[in-house]
This record gives sequence, C-alpha cells and structure tokens, in this order.
Amino acid sequence: MDITDGQAPAAIASLVKEKCGGVDIVVHNAGITRDKTLAGMPEHFWDLVINVNLAAEERINDALIAAEALRAGGRIVCVSSMSGVAGNFGQSNYATSKAGVIGMVDAFAPVLAKNEVTINAVAPGFIETAMTAAMPMIPREAGRRLNSLKQGGLPVDVAETIAFFANPASAGVTGNTVRVCGQNLIGA
Repeated sequence: MDITDGQAPAAIASLVKEKCGGVDIVVHNAGITRDKTLAGMPEHFWDLVINVNLAAEERINDALIAAEALRAGGRIVCVSSMSGVAGNFGQSNYATSKAGVIGMVDAFAPVLAKNEVTINAVAPGFIETAMTAAMPMIPREAGRRLNSLKQGGLPVDVAETIAFFANPASAGVTGNTVRVCGQNLIGA
C-alpha cells in the first residue's frame, strides 16, 4: 500500500483492528531519498521525501490511536538517521524529514505514555548495505572511517536496536533516539 495515500492510515488501522484485534509493535521503516542541494531541489522532491519519511508516520500513528488499534503496552519504533541529527550536504529534505522523526518521537512520548505505549527512534549512521556498496569508493571509505570504530555498521546492528525498543523489557524507555553509528564523528 502507498503509505502516502490519504486513505492509507485509516485502512491500516482498520485492517490490524479487524484481523488482529490491534497491534503491539509498529516499526516505521519506510524511507526514501531524493538528493539535491536546496537551491537545485524541485518542490516535488521536497514534498515526496517529507511525506514518505515523516508525514505518513504521523498520520498512521494518529489513525492507530483514533481507532484504538494500538494496544496498551505497545511499542512504536521509528527509523531516523544520523542525517537527522547532523544534516548532510545535498540532503536537506532527507535531513529535515529525519530530524522531524526525532521531534515526533519527543512530542508523542508523553501522549502515548497515558496508554503505556512507548515511542523511540533509531538513527543509523553509515550501514554496510547493497546501496552503500554501490557508492563511489572515496565517499564509501569516508563513511566507514568517520566514526570511532573506523568501520561501517551492519543491518543487524540496527535490527537489534529496534528489537530492544520492541521488547517488553524496554517499558521504561520512551522518547529516546539511539544513534547506531559507531560514534559518528560528524554531529557527535
């Protein structure tokens, strides 16, 4: 389903309520980039990235809450980015959207706490994926080495952080963003 479609949030909430009686864990992992410098960015690139990476998450959360489809004790985990912490040249739309995710986590935490629901975010840095393997060598090596560990992270590093936030043992953790970046030296 296209999560940016105006009917998508209500459809998602209705489906999980009807088929499952509600939802315990929501992971907002949809994200796109449309990189350009701000001066050269077409308006539709800005709108698309903000809509997918931030606005759709908020609308889905609102729909789940309104439909009472998010069970007490539930967990919402959002995927942000180190770009949302420190920015990144040519990614003003992406960085803005991912900083907005961090702000949304902060804002939603006290609201969701009333129903014993937590919301947290993970902010990956340079992660070794097929996408980063296709980058030119010099920027790829810079991404790997611009942290204390002097290496790229792995997808499992991000997955394990998401799993921690989804675990019932993390009930006392809300409104937080954990950087999975090997102590990225930019924005540290």
